[in-house]
Amino acid sequence: MVPPVGESVVDELTGLLFEGDERELVHDNWRHLVGGAGFAHQPGLTPRERAELSYRRLHLVNEAAAGAEALVYDTRRLTALHEWIGFVDGGLCTVASIHYNLFLGSLLDHDGYQRDLSAFTSMRRTGVFLCTELEHGNDVAALRTVAVLDRETGGFILHTPAPGAQKFMPNTSLTGGPKTAVVAARLLVEGEDQGIFLFLTPLSDENGHLPGVRVRRLPDRTGTPVDHCLTSFDQVRLPREAMLEASHGRLDENGRLVSTLGNRRKRFLRSVGRVTVGKLCMSAGTLGMARAALTIAVRYAHHRHISGTKAGQRVPLTAHRSHHARLLHSLATAYAMTFLHRSAVDQWVAHDKTDRDERERLERLIAVAKGWITWQAREITIECRERCGAQGLFPVNGLADLPLNVEGGITAEGDNLVIWLKAASEMVFGHDSGLAEPVLPVGRDLNDLDFLRDLLASAEGIWQKRARTALRGGPSGDPLGRWNETSGAALEMVSVHVRLQAVDALRAAAARTRNARARFLLENMCRLFLLDQLREHTGDLIAAGLMSPEHVTSLHRTTESVVADLAPHLMTLVDAFHIPEEYLSRVPIANADYADHPLASPTAT
Repeated sequence: MVPPVGESVVDELTGLLFEGDERELVHDNWRHLVGGAGFAHQPGLTPRERAELSYRRLHLVNEAAAGAEALVYDTRRLTALHEWIGFVDGGLCTVASIHYNLFLGSLLDHDGYQRDLSAFTSMRRTGVFLCTELEHGNDVAALRTVAVLDRETGGFILHTPAPGAQKFMPNTSLTGGPKTAVVAARLLVEGEDQGIFLFLTPLSDENGHLPGVRVRRLPDRTGTPVDHCLTSFDQVRLPREAMLEASHGRLDENGRLVSTLGNRRKRFLRSVGRVTVGKLCMSAGTLGMARAALTIAVRYAHHRHISGTKAGQRVPLTAHRSHHARLLHSLATAYAMTFLHRSAVDQWVAHDKTDRDERERLERLIAVAKGWITWQAREITIECRERCGAQGLFPVNGLADLPLNVEGGITAEGDNLVIWLKAASEMVFGHDSGLAEPVLPVGRDLNDLDFLRDLLASAEGIWQKRARTALRGGPSGDPLGRWNETSGAALEMVSVHVRLQAVDALRAAAARTRNARARFLLENMCRLFLLDQLREHTGDLIAAGLMSPEHVTSLHRTTESVVADLAPHLMTLVDAFHIPEEYLSRVPIANADYADHPLASPTAT
């Protein structure tokens, strides 16, 4: 048995989770910010008042950013911002991602260095991003909003040609003050479609929406309120400089398109390239929500006492395996999610932008990681809410809104299933999965991390082989029919693949530990995570001769043993998440005196 874990173990785990030597630069500023009074829970607000509060907090974020342009260029700091603000204000997480990443990021990635951005970097105007249309979501490449080159003025006429082309769900109301949009529209030159480009379009000023800009507020949605709207344009005239240009598309002095890319689809993907970093931001926001939910649920499980097995005995909820095991399984997943996200961000920051194959690989990794992380965050936040019983239903206890806010991340920057389908189609033949030579199970046991990792890699290979067989054997002359035969196995291949990437990231973190106790915890978290992932694949692995019946029958016993080893360290594992004590002190059930907490008191107002 490992001795009790001390403070130094928490410090080392925190350092591994939060960028090590760069923690102060990347995370600490945002962590201190959300612990402040400006981010305290405010009960009794209407949906519109809550949306207004998110915009006021956006100004606090901007003050803390110490330079909006530098933040946009720093992917680590930008994604870290979402990790910390997500669990205190889901609406803020949305509007901050739009303003900094999609709006300012798109400007700076094009010709922003030639523009005066001070109105946006100072928050005198909030930036929004208008791409998705009412009838064009994941097939946004087919959007119908047009920007027609006006030969007479050299500018453009922005127009919404049909109700289905209204921009769907951007935060374009007057809430939050004057706004300017980056609008994705189809460039028409002499009636010829040149593809989709972005156009800088003022929407409103201190007096209201500008002429030709039509905005209708949508009904309230689930989760923290945001001022979602339908937005359309009626022959709105834009100056020549409204078009965001770069090497993928410029208009010369004669109004002819000059591009380094040969087709409209590639030009579109380059125009909306910020969506990839947006996927990292959405993953980060839900990741922070999952870690906060676990911290609250684990603390409450230690504080809440119930009747024991003997008369007069009181025991904490954590005494019960039925309670602490569920939290530990979620904790193992949260650690794997965190290190997978760190790995994806590190690779994105370091990649060679001229290497198109590497960029495509990373875009695919980020997409599948976003899908898996946000889906797992939903499961974790629901589990944590349930483990706190009726207390978890009250927003003041920090859990009730989280599952609904995660839903926004699941859909934002590409619906999860759709982006996984795209990745699956690329990986059936364009990816080398599994082990070159499957390792036979003789002499290996389920405590062996190498063996467990090999089994999961083999499961990925099994599903890829099934997908390839289905695609080759699908109905001839019917591409959709062939893909329908293939997609189920291909999606399972993607699911196993991303979990394998999470395993490798978690194991790499464990290998970096200097403290034996920290290594013990991380290796056991990895072991528990792997055992959980393998459970659904045991039939296939036995059929392939890669697991023995004895391995399968010992799976439950081995899992229980790992849970028992980790159970005494629940608090250590969540303390390493470093959720600000100032924030937790305002969450009644996160404190030992929760029954006497001012916010839980019958006399509280």
